Amino acid sequence: MMETKQLGKLKYIISTPDDYVAGKKYPLIILLHGAGSRGYDINTLTTNPYFLATEPYHLQAITVAPQCYADSWFDIFEQLQEFVKFFYGQAFVDKDRVYLVGASMGGYATWQLAMTLPDLFAAIIPICGGGMYWNAARLKNIKVWAFHGTEDATVRHEESVKMVNAINAKGGNAKLTSCEGVAHDSWNVAYGDRSVFDWLLSQRKNHNSDCAENTYNDQEKFG
Repeated sequence: MMETKQLGKLKYIISTPDDYVAGKKYPLIILLHGAGSRGYDINTLTTNPYFLATEPYHLQAITVAPQCYADSWFDIFEQLQEFVKFFYGQAFVDKDRVYLVGASMGGYATWQLAMTLPDLFAAIIPICGGGMYWNAARLKNIKVWAFHGTEDATVRHEESVKMVNAINAKGGNAKLTSCEGVAHDSWNVAYGDRSVFDWLLSQRKNHNSDCAENTYNDQEKFG
């Protein structure tokens, strides 16, 4: 079931399994869209490639997709962090299975949000984005599967190569699928492969890191 809601200034979509059971804990996927879905019309997110591709998978997870109303996620990055912390603290969330997925502008935000709040996430899927590879040690306890088109003229393929190599050099666990001949729409490759989500939902938080469970423990009821 898909609903549109609002938290502070951020409108968002929340998608729950058809057989959602109140009181049960679910994995949480936070989806960060690209520049094309910016604005104030939340309905544009209902046809995001993520939702169209994953609908047949019947994922046993809750997906939350906020909408960026500014020029970029970085213009409202503090709000985005608070949004993530809020949902991390919800009673219906399995805190060992919280994930980030984002493409293009959302791919950049996925890299940065994971580096900013590394104790919250078990795994991330950054697609055709880039990040501060010199700061990659902050991601060494998070599983990473990146995607990037080799012919991407909008964000260079090398941006993902640098990030993945830097994480692994720091002792992390990151892999990159280089989509041969694909331009800036490598999200179609990622979202169109059910095994990607099987992998994602099988990942659990690394408790060797300094967990933030007690920091973000807002138990407000799921509306």
